[in-house]
Amino acid sequence: MEPSPTDVERMVAALFTMNAGLDRARRRSKGASTLSLLQLLAGGEGLRPSDLAEHLGVHPSLITRQIQELEDTGYVNVSANPDDARSLLVSLTPAGVQEQRRLREVGLDRFALFVAEWTPEEVRTLAALLEKLERSKATVAAQERSPTARPRPHTTRRRPRRTSAVR
Repeated sequence: MEPSPTDVERMVAALFTMNAGLDRARRRSKGASTLSLLQLLAGGEGLRPSDLAEHLGVHPSLITRQIQELEDTGYVNVSANPDDARSLLVSLTPAGVQEQRRLREVGLDRFALFVAEWTPEEVRTLAALLEKLERSKATVAAQERSPTARPRPHTTRRRPRRTSAVR
């Protein structure tokens, strides 16, 4: 049985609220935005600033400023791209790796506070469901990119019009 439109709407609202909160934290907290960038760099051997900006969904000028600050603190190394002389590659320094680990621990400690009253099973269930949602999103995205994909019918729910109490 498929989830009802109301169930889906409730889930989407909860996810949007969570995502907005995470975005606010990244904007307000230098540590949170730095961690996002350092985590991306930790997964690669050197990434172009434009790729970092695209992945994080921010304007390239913001990434340029962040990279400059991280380079000044010794957390990243910026070098010429051997495959494209017009671009640069950014990679973590050993100090950057340590800072990424430190910020990750701070973030994990914070999330541990959020779920302190939860059972371990509830935490595992949420993690499993979020991972399942991500896999489902990837499957749908791959189907939509497929050249043989047929357009899926779009269903919309009509909401009742709200009427004003004062007429």
